[in-house]
Amino acid sequence: MNEVVAVGSAGSVPYPSLRDATRTWVRVALLSFGGPAGQIAVMHRIIVDEKRWVSEERFLHALNYCMLLPGPEAQQLATYIGWLMHRTLGGLLAGGLFILPGIVCIMVLSYVYALWGRVPVVTALFFGLKAAVLAIVIEAVVRIGKRALKSRSLVALAAAAFVGIFFFAVPFPVTILAAALLGLTGLVRTIAPSHRPGEGASGIQQSLLGEAAPEHAKATIGRTARVAAAWLALWLTPVIGLLILLGSQDVFSQIAVFFSKMAMVTFGGAYAVLAYVAQQAVQHYGWLTPKEMLDGLGMAETTPGPLIMVLQFVGFMAAYRNPGALSPLLAGTMGGLLATWVTFTPCFLWIFVGAPFIERLRNVAALNAALSAVTAAVVGVILNLALWFAIHTIFGATVPIRTWALAFDAPVLSSLDPWALSLTLASAIAIFRFNWGMIPTLASSCGAGVVLHLLGAI
Repeated sequence: MNEVVAVGSAGSVPYPSLRDATRTWVRVALLSFGGPAGQIAVMHRIIVDEKRWVSEERFLHALNYCMLLPGPEAQQLATYIGWLMHRTLGGLLAGGLFILPGIVCIMVLSYVYALWGRVPVVTALFFGLKAAVLAIVIEAVVRIGKRALKSRSLVALAAAAFVGIFFFAVPFPVTILAAALLGLTGLVRTIAPSHRPGEGASGIQQSLLGEAAPEHAKATIGRTARVAAAWLALWLTPVIGLLILLGSQDVFSQIAVFFSKMAMVTFGGAYAVLAYVAQQAVQHYGWLTPKEMLDGLGMAETTPGPLIMVLQFVGFMAAYRNPGALSPLLAGTMGGLLATWVTFTPCFLWIFVGAPFIERLRNVAALNAALSAVTAAVVGVILNLALWFAIHTIFGATVPIRTWALAFDAPVLSSLDPWALSLTLASAIAIFRFNWGMIPTLASSCGAGVVLHLLGAI
């Protein structure tokens, strides 16, 4: 790997060059399928296991902070790690490249959908893709769980987080806050992650970045105020400008305001807010039909990037149906990009303002205990997302169960898709038994999906 030497607070540490980092972030972005669980799995495998840019402890520390924020945690995690290595430019490249493939794919599919409807061959390709991603997600849950759950208390906490979310629909923020309080008060026994064999205490052999906070991670009031002002201006200037020029009833103003609100309340990722978005977009604004909303969600689930990218499809259809003096396709393009801008710009704000403080607090014992407990809860959350993804991949239908205690979607056994199950099992065998890499596994499964379509099996 082509590396340069950067001198930081920890001395001379080999950092990956910005060019190498850019190539790697492109690779991460192109493989980021399967919602938050799949994206975190891909990033962990490449950044921690393969490249060893950051240590396991540092990866989980950053992930814990991102899980506390509104917005897509995987994109924010990429931004955080990119910022750690190459300052603001690195964060912009990592976070921007993470969503770029999704922006392009959703925009192209929005054009195709608006003009011709869904394309069967593309659907078949994504059918195989989802099966392979499910196997990758399962591997990630196993791998991260083994490394993060270092005590019986943490294992119990992870199990409790999963049960609370999956069976009792406990809100995500409540789960994370409860875990943090249990760790902070010492009710959950936490221990520091151990080093791998042959690694020194400094962690430099474990990760290129080392363990000390870099020089640019200095949290000062002046710097924080400047960064906050700049990103607030980038976020809100288009919103205010549209309201002044077009009025509050124009579709572009409605898109800007509505999705700006969503950017501030999407705690727990896309799953926590999509029901509300669907209700407002379909019933209140009348931008699209329930079927079109589900089709848009399917696009976002089977294309690279955060699941919240479905908002770009919603923005596209809203403006496409209400183009005003513009052509429908031009209006749809502008509406989709506007929704994307007001959704993701705040993500950079949260990271560039808050990350320096989080880095400086890494050695605070009480905070580390709280975040270790959050890590355990996050494992339970990822397991919940993995099971949700598995149900929707292998089963074509679910039944909502709502009792005085239980609240979850149960799979309809008669809707089991044998081909989806077969491709998932084949991908799992390739990964766990034969140690296949992600690209061969994904490519083989996608090819199998297309072949099944051509044979009329799906």
